[in-house]
Amino acid sequence: MAPGSPTAAPMPAAYVARDPWNSARPGVLVIACSDGRIQEPVDEFLATLGVTHYDRLYVPGGPGGLTASGVAFVRADQFRRECAFLIQAHGVADVYLIFHGPAEDGPPEATCADYRQKLPHHTPDQIRAQQQRDADELLRNGFGWNVSPRVHSYRCEVTADGAVQFVSLASEPAPFMPPPPLAI
Repeated sequence: MAPGSPTAAPMPAAYVARDPWNSARPGVLVIACSDGRIQEPVDEFLATLGVTHYDRLYVPGGPGGLTASGVAFVRADQFRRECAFLIQAHGVADVYLIFHGPAEDGPPEATCADYRQKLPHHTPDQIRAQQQRDADELLRNGFGWNVSPRVHSYRCEVTADGAVQFVSLASEPAPFMPPPPLAI
């Protein structure tokens, strides 16, 4: 049986959680990939930043779903609308964007499946570069919302020895420059 798979033990009529309900809104939204292989490391990393109570938006590609990456315009627009709702309705002040994939020396199977689907002919290095461009786009252009939370951008990377590291993607993005006019 795979780790994390349900056991054959019968379910009680009601399960009571160890922690009581917390009525306070966290004020923090984490947008990450739904890939179950990274969830515990993400929680551990966020705890080192003091982030332990947060709203979660886990979808294929995580923050990559907020950008078209060249192909998924309708999906990106819808995802941004969903994020805007969460940010407004929950009073979110901080958004953490967590991309993921292999480190430069990491195993290719750690590549985000959503990015592999959107960019099927790209190498893990090319996908890593696209994730940086996507993070830069989000940091440079915002989210197109009538909200302006603080945005923190990271990449969860798996190294050759299986370690999981988090690197900041908060490089100062180049200012937006429209493409030059077409010569006719």
